[in-house]
Amino acid sequence: MHSRLWHVVTVAASLLLCIPNVLAQAGTGSDPFAAIGSTTSGTRSYQSRGGVLILTVYDDKHALLDRQAVVKLENKATQSTMWATTADKSEAYFVDLATGQYELEISAVGYLTEHKPYAVGSSFTTFRLEVTLQRDPTSVELKEPNAPDMPSKARKQTQRGVRALKAGNLKEAQKQLEEAYKTVPNNGDVNFLLGYVYFQRKDFTQAQNFLAKAVTADHRNIQALTLLGRVRLQRGEFDAAKATLEEAVAADPDYWLAHSLLADAYLQRHEFEKSRHQAEVAIERSKGAGNSALLVLGQALAGLGKNEDAITALDTFLRNAPASSMAPRVRDLIAQLKTRASAPAGSMTAPAPIASTEHLIDDTELRLSVKTWEPPGIDDVKPSVSAGVTCPGGMVISEAGIRVKQLVDDISKFAAVEELLHENVDELGNAITKETKHYNYVASISETKPGFLEVEEHRTEHSEVAQFPDNMVSSGFPALALVFHPNMWDNFEFSCEGMGELHGQPTWLVHFRQRDDRPNRIHDFKIGGMIYPINLKGRAWITPDKFQIVRIESELVKPMPNIQLLTEHQIVEYGPVQFPKRKVELWLPKSAELYFDFRKHRYFRRHSFDHFMLFSAETDERYGGPKQDPKVPVSNPAENR
Repeated sequence: MHSRLWHVVTVAASLLLCIPNVLAQAGTGSDPFAAIGSTTSGTRSYQSRGGVLILTVYDDKHALLDRQAVVKLENKATQSTMWATTADKSEAYFVDLATGQYELEISAVGYLTEHKPYAVGSSFTTFRLEVTLQRDPTSVELKEPNAPDMPSKARKQTQRGVRALKAGNLKEAQKQLEEAYKTVPNNGDVNFLLGYVYFQRKDFTQAQNFLAKAVTADHRNIQALTLLGRVRLQRGEFDAAKATLEEAVAADPDYWLAHSLLADAYLQRHEFEKSRHQAEVAIERSKGAGNSALLVLGQALAGLGKNEDAITALDTFLRNAPASSMAPRVRDLIAQLKTRASAPAGSMTAPAPIASTEHLIDDTELRLSVKTWEPPGIDDVKPSVSAGVTCPGGMVISEAGIRVKQLVDDISKFAAVEELLHENVDELGNAITKETKHYNYVASISETKPGFLEVEEHRTEHSEVAQFPDNMVSSGFPALALVFHPNMWDNFEFSCEGMGELHGQPTWLVHFRQRDDRPNRIHDFKIGGMIYPINLKGRAWITPDKFQIVRIESELVKPMPNIQLLTEHQIVEYGPVQFPKRKVELWLPKSAELYFDFRKHRYFRRHSFDHFMLFSAETDERYGGPKQDPKVPVSNPAENR
């Protein structure tokens, strides 16, 4: 049985573009608010309707941060979140802020994340705030090459690679550094940076190859030695890791991280006394930053039979990092040690085999992860999954397909109130223009003939046909879940990645990708009268009890330079909607975010849906809307939000 999503008003799960001859885009200047206030897109203009926050980020020496920082601003009352990135003068901007309490989170590569409460006391006021970030003592120091004989082209490529690393852009960093490597394959700096890129991608084989060449080029490169030792620990090559890290501590006895990792290498070899000594050196020389070394110290002491001292070390770790992802395992270890400590003398002739052979170094070490204007690629960052949990992939995909098919069978038509936030952004993600629209939204999903699904969507605005910012229509969010419809299974490759979580709840993670040898029936991009099929890959979060899809992320399998579409990343979250009259619960899209790079312009959109109504041949029913309007969505939905 075959299935196709025919485009009627819009193509399901597609971006329908009606592009004018010129796309207006404001330039960036020294005063971004002058640009925001005067920029037009078509006949529309933007004016701030609330408070404005200008945030300046400094480093620990109170100099302007030399790299991009990412700032998250959460409204504590509404739980809504806004993002911004710093640009010139290390400044980030937020507009339209309502009065209330906010929480700021500021992060940058190589620095500790800073959290700061912030209160907006009055609207229509510009506020300025300065934040200082402290350098992450476990981070790699990213330096541009200093070899005087490096060819100019390779030097520039390496410099661009370093800048991309500082901005958290691993793809661009790898591209630039690999180009430099072609010219200077034996350069220690280039090999170290490439080793670092592959370490972040968790390709430890490639990382080890490049780092080994970096160490050969400069046997006293403390960062290369330490990272190479870390990679060998990750690969379980404990003898090689020990030898490498012994070289590292000899090259720089004051580099505490090398001592911490060497302590772990000794621990894996059950050399508990050496492990204890190195862990204590790491704690002493870290000046308070080496909390993870307490994990190794506690295990080394346990291996030596010093249970009370081990418990003290592990308790100290928990006091310093109560929210660490390692905390549950550490508490289990403490419980085992307490049981051992309370046992009668002589009842245990040797230490019980507890967690002393496990690598418990905290995953925060040597991290390089920072959000940019667009989310990480589907295959760039894989969400963590529970160890030892086997995913019944066939059952998960089958049951999710049953739920999606049931959705199609149950829906004749549904309506909602939709809010759209549209931003035209620069290359750093700063909004050049910003516009909010409200629509009355109606969608239907039907099987017009066996095996063929038809999705129709309509939007009105003040009783007229809806107008979209920049004349670009984004639609199809209800249809994205149809990837899992049984009629679509043959067109995609599926793999269950394991048990993860979303919003604190367990979920199965399922990766999908359009098959190259099968027709594309889910996604198109329309420009004028031309339709371009677009292959998708993505990931779905599926509940383990009801097998409902709660989130889907998707992106292009590959860029489409023929239409200048370089990026399209969608994030759709679904939730249950109750319709009491019909005694039915449907999982419908609650929100959708869209990031796309088209014709050298970058855009961000957020769609939000509420006040749902369900239509059938016999009845219509509303959900969550005003009592005075029992039949249709309101024409001015902003009054009811």
